[in-house]
Amino acid sequence: MQIVILQDSAAVAEYGANLFIQQLQKKPASVLGLATGSTPVSLYQRLIAANRSGEVSFKQVTSFNLDEYLGLDGSHKQSYRYFMNSQLFDAIDIDKANTHVPPGDADDPIEACDRYEQQIVKAGGIDIQLLGIGRNGHIGFNEPSSGLMSRTRVKTLTKATIEDNARFFSSDEYQPHLSITMGIGTILDAKKVVLLATGENKADAIKASVEGALSAACPASALQLHRNVILVLDEAAASKLSDIEFYKHIELENQKLMQRLGKA
Repeated sequence: MQIVILQDSAAVAEYGANLFIQQLQKKPASVLGLATGSTPVSLYQRLIAANRSGEVSFKQVTSFNLDEYLGLDGSHKQSYRYFMNSQLFDAIDIDKANTHVPPGDADDPIEACDRYEQQIVKAGGIDIQLLGIGRNGHIGFNEPSSGLMSRTRVKTLTKATIEDNARFFSSDEYQPHLSITMGIGTILDAKKVVLLATGENKADAIKASVEGALSAACPASALQLHRNVILVLDEAAASKLSDIEFYKHIELENQKLMQRLGKA
């Protein structure tokens, strides 16, 4: 794992966005794995600005989102399709036919999960996957107890996740308790993984993911198995790591090496 510790959430978003910009400049026809939630919003704003300035184009891009609520169609304001359209897709030059979000309104969700896996494979696999992390260590909607090699499937949300997401739903609004999510195995198939985490409420999950045992009790710990994963953290999210200064030292030395190799 590459651990990058930055001062605040703005710096985390900027760093993460630059990784995606570099990917698109290197490979304009990249396959992007995208995420929803509050953490990626600032990153998406930076990508929108880069698109408008001509720094990058999304015309050749294909995207796959991590997850969607089961029972919501794409026009529902709490659906992740609606979120992606409003927060990113409507503001960039991407062909929406090339943007994929698991179909929350599928008549046969099980079949839809298999089809989603097939679509990712047909697209050539995900080049760079964006992740957030839940307080309980979930990535996507892979809650604790998820199989570490699981594939896209229907998943029951934990009470903790339902409570965390309740702020997005009004008191009289239906809040789903089921989702369709990429599996942990699907995520690990991505060529590069970028996980963003900000805030002290993510510190326990980050410590378990980085320094804890590889365990289904903390789904994000599976990222220890990935050969190219970058965790971009603010000081608060990194606050419970055992030796923060050592992680900062490693990253500084890594940057020096990349500069010497002309890859920075």
